[in-house]
Amino acid sequence: MIEFLSVIFIIAGLSILVIIHEAGHFFVAKWFGLLVEEFGFGLPPRLWGKKIGETLYSFNWLPFGGFVKIYGERHEEENSGADISRSFSRQPIGRRAVIIGAGVAMNFLLGWILLSLVFMVGIPQALLITEVKAGGLADLAGIKKSDQLTDFKSVPELVEFIDERKGQEIILNIKRGREDLAVKVMPRLIVPEGEGNLGVYLVESGLPKSGILESFWKGLANAASLTAMIFFGIADLITGVFTDVSILERFIGPIGIINVAIETTKLGVTHFLQLLALISLNLAVFNVFPIPALDGGRLLFLLIEKLKGGPLNPKTEMAVNGLGFAFLLFLI
Repeated sequence: MIEFLSVIFIIAGLSILVIIHEAGHFFVAKWFGLLVEEFGFGLPPRLWGKKIGETLYSFNWLPFGGFVKIYGERHEEENSGADISRSFSRQPIGRRAVIIGAGVAMNFLLGWILLSLVFMVGIPQALLITEVKAGGLADLAGIKKSDQLTDFKSVPELVEFIDERKGQEIILNIKRGREDLAVKVMPRLIVPEGEGNLGVYLVESGLPKSGILESFWKGLANAASLTAMIFFGIADLITGVFTDVSILERFIGPIGIINVAIETTKLGVTHFLQLLALISLNLAVFNVFPIPALDGGRLLFLLIEKLKGGPLNPKTEMAVNGLGFAFLLFLI
C-alpha cells in the first residue's frame, strides 16, 4: 500500500515538472497578448474542462504532464475567425523564440528552487555504505550496501570509535530505507594491511542547514553546474549512439525513473526533492537540443526561417516533427 501511494506521489511530482514547463509557454504567451485556447492537465482524451475567460482549462485521462494550445501554432488554425494579430505564427521571430524558450527557463527555475529548499532544510549527516566486502565483518553482521550509519558524520570519527573498542561488542545504528536497525559487531583486534576493520566502503553524506539567502546562492550555483554536466552528458550520449548503440543502455525511461524515485523516497523527502530538481534540470537541457518535436527543434526552425527569410513549408515541418517524435518514443 505504501509503495502504491509512493507511485501516485511520484507520478504527481513528475507531472508537475511538465506542467511547470507548459506554464512557462502559457504565461509568456498571455503576457504577449496571444490567444491561449487551452491549458491541459494530463494528456487527452479529455475528462473534464471549464472555460475561464477565453482559455479552456482541462483535465485529461492520461495523468502524465500537460500541454498548452496557442492559437495559430499551425497556419491552418487561423481560419477559426479569431483575431489573426493574436496568432502565434504572426508574431515576430524573437517573440516566438521567447515563448518557446520560456518552458526551458521554468524547468531551470524550478530546479534552482528545489535545490535551494534542500539547502534550507538540510539532510541529516551520516555515513553511506557504498560497498560491502564479501565475507567481511560487516557482511557477516548483515550490513548491506546503501545502509546509513546514522551515529557518525565522518569516516575519521567512525575509525576512531572502532579503534578504541577492538575486541569489544559494539552496536551500530543503521538506517535502511524506512527501517531503523541496531546491528551488533565485534571489531577485530588484528586487521590485515590494506583493509578496514568492518570491510566496507564509505561516503560521507548529508548537508548542514543553510540560511535563506545562502541557500538560494548555493542552489543557483549547483543548478548551473548540474546543467552543464547534464548538457555534456546528453551530448555524449546522442553522438555516441552513432558509434555504439549499446550506449542507449545508459538511458532511463519513464518506468526506470519511477523505480529510481521509489527507492529515493525511502531515503526521505529531501532526497526526493533532489531527484525532482535533477529531473527538472534534465528536462530543461534535453528540450534545448535541436531535436524536432522538442523546443530546441522549434527554435531551430525559427533560426532557419530567419536565415531564409520565410517560414518552412508546413507539411515539411510536420513530417520532420513526426520523425522527431518517433525518435523520442524510441528513447522512451
